[in-house]
Amino acid sequence: MTLKKTRVSIAVILSALITFYFLDFASLLPSGFGFLAEIQFIPDLLSGSLLVVLVLLLLTLLLGRVYCSIICPLGIFQDLISWISKRFNHKKKYSFSNEKKILRYSVLAAVLIAFFAGGTILLSLLDPYSAFGRMITNVFRPVYMAGNNLLAGIFNHFNNFTFYTVDITILSLFSFIIGLLTFIIIGLLAYKYGRTYCNTICPVGSILGFVSRFSLLKVRINEETCNNCGLCTMKCKASCIDSKNKKVDYSRCIDCFNCVDVCKKKAISYRFHRKKEVTASAPATPDNSKRTFLSVIAATAMIAPTKLYAQGMAKINKNTAYEKKHPLTPPGSESTEHFLHHCTACHLCVAKCPSHILKPAFTEYGLGGIMQPRMDFKDGYCNYDCTLCSQICPNDAIKILTKEEKHRIQVGKVQYIKTNCIVYTDETSCGACSEHCPTQAIKMVPYKNELTIPSVNPDICVGCGGCEYVCPVRPYRAIYVEGNPVHLKAQKFKEAEKEDIQLDNFGF
Repeated sequence: MTLKKTRVSIAVILSALITFYFLDFASLLPSGFGFLAEIQFIPDLLSGSLLVVLVLLLLTLLLGRVYCSIICPLGIFQDLISWISKRFNHKKKYSFSNEKKILRYSVLAAVLIAFFAGGTILLSLLDPYSAFGRMITNVFRPVYMAGNNLLAGIFNHFNNFTFYTVDITILSLFSFIIGLLTFIIIGLLAYKYGRTYCNTICPVGSILGFVSRFSLLKVRINEETCNNCGLCTMKCKASCIDSKNKKVDYSRCIDCFNCVDVCKKKAISYRFHRKKEVTASAPATPDNSKRTFLSVIAATAMIAPTKLYAQGMAKINKNTAYEKKHPLTPPGSESTEHFLHHCTACHLCVAKCPSHILKPAFTEYGLGGIMQPRMDFKDGYCNYDCTLCSQICPNDAIKILTKEEKHRIQVGKVQYIKTNCIVYTDETSCGACSEHCPTQAIKMVPYKNELTIPSVNPDICVGCGGCEYVCPVRPYRAIYVEGNPVHLKAQKFKEAEKEDIQLDNFGF
């Protein structure tokens, strides 16, 4: 098997598994496949998995940018688009272009400056793994679920219930638009220019590109046997082979091995340095290429109409309006600050949440937290025993929790608005909020005419949102959960710990 076929085989298997891991709403893949996210460069860097980062850097120093050609799902997506473009245009040829060094390292510098200044929005937009995850979760997952429902309808007609119908929803209009724009922009660039995004915009590509200049194994041109036919340049989707001068820009070479396969003179090989072969160096000629671009994604205001509608409905229904001051971050995220500084909005937790309560944020966290997940109890509530999001987060934005640890964490506190409650307004029996509270933070107490009305104790609430989800009042509910900027420990567990300490002091 040739080098190219080996690379393509491994890349197809890994990218298919990563894609299905995001699409898999039925949890067909075991939890062990979480390693697919844990071998991605930026998630490892943010989670402190320095050993994996070191392995990836050493792999690049030895083999070149094999990470970009085999492991990175967005890179494989671009290769797929390039392959499709050739099916429509059999005569398609690439051409050599000079490195866009100023653009490339300016983008990398901007990402680093923004990150160390406390904002991850730029990193979230440009990180290849996160961008791919948003495309799959927000754009392709609804299509995948629609296909599942179609099969369910067909199979169920024949009394075969292998497939079951699921609800199809767009998690966030803003994230859907960002995911769609990402797909269109990167897809069009790949269709026309190959790996342009990887070699001009991608921060991971810039970092690994710098390291790959010094890699031991490289694609090398033998000057004695090369006849300057230019086939290697025409097949190079990274546009990094200058066949006229017999040079390769190794900072942009992604080790796809197209050139090795196409060379009829066998003048190109993947090997260690030999004499009389061209060494790795970037072209020093001025950058006159017309392919310079800058991808700009502008956030548009889409939340105002929703707020105006809700406020209008509140006036009609005579609800007391409220606005949550702090969004709820998932259990294990410790605090809003920690979460925003580590999360790159890959939306793996959004795709995997069995209760469908993790939704991409718009401006709830501010501009710096656009698209990062928040807890929303419109379609469900956080299962008291579920810790899945903490198990799969690749960035350490959500730290791993046991069930017992989750039971103690207070991500938010319950708030009760008596004037919105139907027991007060309609004098009708309810109590749904109390029935769904796992910590007894809500109790029904005598009211009048044999009715009972909710009484809340925010200190023992864990913020699961069960009460908010089941409250029948609309648009502003009678009971809701206000987020804690820093996660606390529920009061009853604090008291239990104090009692244990006192018992220990008495020798029990």
